[in-house]
Amino acid sequence: MALPLLPGVSRDRNIGEEKFHKSQHWGFCNNVAMLVDENKPGVGGKPLPGQKLTPKYSVFPEGMGSDAPAWVAFDKQVLSFDAYFDEEVPDKNQELYRIRHCKIYFYLEDDTIQVIEPQVKNSGIPQGTIVRRHRIPLPPPYENQFYTIDHFNINIEVTFYARKYKITDCDRFTKNFLRKMGVRLNPPASRPDDPYTQERQKILDSMTPFRPYERIDTLKQFLEHDGHVLRFFCVWNDPESMFHDPRELVLHYYLSDDTIDIREIVPVNSGRDAIPLFLRRDKLPKHAPVGLYQPGTITDRTVLNVLGNSAGNKGRYILDNRKTGAVHQEFYKDSDLKIGAVINVWGRKIILCDCDEFTKEYYRTKYGIEDFTPVPYKVPPPPKPEKTFPPYNGFGSEEDSLCSCMGLILKPPAKDFKKFMEKDRIGMESNILRFLAKLITDSPIDKDRKLIISYFLSDDTISVFEHAQRNSGILGGKFLERGRIKKPGQELFKSEPSEYFKAQDLFVGARVCFHGHNFLLVDADEYTLNYMEKHANEFSVADVGVILKKLKGITEPRSREIRQLFAATDPDHNKVIEYDAFRNLIVSITDGAFSDHEMMTLGRYYGVKDEYEMDVHYLLAVAQEQLKKNRFENFEQLTAVLLYNDREKSGVLPHEMCRTICKSFKLPLAHDDLQALLTMFEDDNKQVEYKKFVDGLNWRENPIPVFQTIKNEDDWTRQPPIFRLKEIKYLPFLDDLFGKEE
Repeated sequence: MALPLLPGVSRDRNIGEEKFHKSQHWGFCNNVAMLVDENKPGVGGKPLPGQKLTPKYSVFPEGMGSDAPAWVAFDKQVLSFDAYFDEEVPDKNQELYRIRHCKIYFYLEDDTIQVIEPQVKNSGIPQGTIVRRHRIPLPPPYENQFYTIDHFNINIEVTFYARKYKITDCDRFTKNFLRKMGVRLNPPASRPDDPYTQERQKILDSMTPFRPYERIDTLKQFLEHDGHVLRFFCVWNDPESMFHDPRELVLHYYLSDDTIDIREIVPVNSGRDAIPLFLRRDKLPKHAPVGLYQPGTITDRTVLNVLGNSAGNKGRYILDNRKTGAVHQEFYKDSDLKIGAVINVWGRKIILCDCDEFTKEYYRTKYGIEDFTPVPYKVPPPPKPEKTFPPYNGFGSEEDSLCSCMGLILKPPAKDFKKFMEKDRIGMESNILRFLAKLITDSPIDKDRKLIISYFLSDDTISVFEHAQRNSGILGGKFLERGRIKKPGQELFKSEPSEYFKAQDLFVGARVCFHGHNFLLVDADEYTLNYMEKHANEFSVADVGVILKKLKGITEPRSREIRQLFAATDPDHNKVIEYDAFRNLIVSITDGAFSDHEMMTLGRYYGVKDEYEMDVHYLLAVAQEQLKKNRFENFEQLTAVLLYNDREKSGVLPHEMCRTICKSFKLPLAHDDLQALLTMFEDDNKQVEYKKFVDGLNWRENPIPVFQTIKNEDDWTRQPPIFRLKEIKYLPFLDDLFGKEE
């Protein structure tokens, strides 16, 4: 009953108060009248007497299942039920009702339900989703509640929005899930058939097609050979052409449907139009044009009229399985194509001359053919006239003059940018080979002059720097500007490009001539020797295998005598000899056939590496200079991290741990230099004294004044030898040369 409208109160406000009183009611608590909500429970969360709370979701008893929420525990888990419902058809005499089969899906994660009817061909009914996915309320008088898993079982009825669905069965997952939930499943119910559907099926089964149909299945062939194409290179001698020149063609045979297309290879400037296809893709008959027929004569099937036109101008057609009146036409198959065969392409005789590798493998596998000798059909091209260039005229460089002969538009000579990027200076890798040289001259003043020859691998240029000597009367400095140097003895004005000095031409003991000055290379720095040994495939004088092979060919007949010579050089039987003695023996045995660099390579390979002496002072100076250039000053943090990892506070750490910590600080030192420095500060137990190591690198507090920063990169003192060769182990050398002595 609506409340009376009070003076000064609008009708809208009165309606709102009426809705408020419907959802609230007055009660008494301790004899005091209070406004209480219908859904508000009593003390302890228990409902009041006579109060029914509206459930929100289906809730399982506590302690069952995992503690994960339902949308996680039951994600992608759906119960599937088979059901049907009856639908009346009041406006048709052919049918009174229909049985519509459907699927009911119950989503466990949120108790939502979806009803889907499978599609039936030509049903005339809009099928698919009948009820979209959402929570469905129970039928009245419980419309304030929703369907849960407890409301589902087999052989029961459920009502969704006044439509009753009969559940007949469910899938295996649903049965297992309901059994685990403690639900006793009913036996499955039978699913009735739709009478109208059965009637329509009887009519369809009794119908016969007006035209008999014979199915020709080519799907298997298409699926097996889709994309597989045989390619043959052909030639056609056109008799009607003016010059009777052969026409080159490419024939494609498609294995998926046995069709053929032909394309013509039109040479450049041949005067012919470049047509897209010589023969469009289709089946190629063997006896064309003799086998030409009118349209409709050749068909895939033959039909017979058994009644003719006697029965009311209505014929009775059946399919002729024997094909008595069929016209047979033969087409080219893959078995008809082979190298040397002549095929008839609508009156044109085309010779198959060659094929590609896929075609050869196909015929080799299927037909066992092994002979694929091509048929020569191309006329050998005339020899190309030799392209000669005019001789160098002396203006500019030879490369500039050669580029002016290549085209009308002058371009500068292209530089090897890839080589420049690979061989440019990267960190401690200078990619510069340095050799100590002296002049070959009879002048007593020039005999003692020492020069540094630097070879730059990035652009094959050479520079010569003379080291200043006191009281020599000659000023040191740049002796030869950096640039490429031609080998002597070449003609100046010629068409062929000149030869320049390469890195392989420079080695210890080599004699070179730079612009009329003869040099003898007497030594090399450590970086040069290491680089040439690492790239031994490029430098034969640094390849131990090549040197031993060359030495074996000279000394093998005198193996016993040579062993005795080496044994006589070692009277104390220490199994080592001095390097000078080793060098003199090699020179005497080979009569000077080996260069100094080759002997140095053997000495470095078989030398006693444990007795090498390291220039500690120089290494620390180079490291401090590198750290100073990269502005590295985190020495306190580096010490703190090393001290933190020293759990026993012994002042030493393992070599590998120190190297890893230095790498984590991104210490700007090369890997080999860092390894050498850490080895220098190891104690007798191979543990690194990290405090001395960091103090030695600290260029702020402990600079090394003895080391002078060299500005000129050509100075020999920038990279002196780190190791000095003293003794050679001659027994492994003799074993590798002659084999182990029995």
